[in-house]
Amino acid sequence: MTGGGAAAHRFGRAGAAAAALFALLATAVLHAPDGLLPGDAALHDWSLTHRPAVAVAVARAVTATGTGLLPYALVVLAGLAVGGTRRRRLTAAAGFGLCLGAGQALRYAAMSLVSRPRPPAGDWATHASGWSFPSGHATTAAMAAGLVIAALALRGSRLPRLPLVLIGGWAASVGLTRVYLGVHWFSDVVAGWLFATAWLALIGSVGLWRARRPAAVRRVPPRLHGKSA
Repeated sequence: MTGGGAAAHRFGRAGAAAAALFALLATAVLHAPDGLLPGDAALHDWSLTHRPAVAVAVARAVTATGTGLLPYALVVLAGLAVGGTRRRRLTAAAGFGLCLGAGQALRYAAMSLVSRPRPPAGDWATHASGWSFPSGHATTAAMAAGLVIAALALRGSRLPRLPLVLIGGWAASVGLTRVYLGVHWFSDVVAGWLFATAWLALIGSVGLWRARRPAAVRRVPPRLHGKSA
């Protein structure tokens, strides 16, 4: 098996594993007597008693980066940095944006299917709407971070450690602020991370398989000599 084929298999296995874990987590939420998993209530209660004004302000600023135009701007800019030609850069930017948008649509479908209520509205320290599982902010930030990292990898150079830490730290921070601000249970955030991992890994696997396929050989029909009778 070629290097591309092996990588495609690894991505496919990782995506399948993350999807299976997401499905198990969703099943556990649906069958939990009170709808909560171990750690959900404890972390929620901790956040309620540790909210100095400065920390809340910082958390609100961080959580705001996980939705709206910013994640799309990040992935489009990352796509524009891929490829040596203008056409390839535009194709990559469009593909990254489409990947994020399609992931968002699938996440919304999963959220509607599970229909898990959020924590009590009186505990919220920021605005929120819709169902709780999986966290939209956590999913979006994780997918955006993964696509930016993919863009760095596609440039062909060795992945620099500092940008990886910063990008990964940003995505994790967005998810954790959702718990700190009281609008999500911790298992919602974990589900968002698993969903993003599954989606990006499966898309990566398909992309690697398509890249390794040999170009189709065009067969030119033979010329007809003479006239038919």
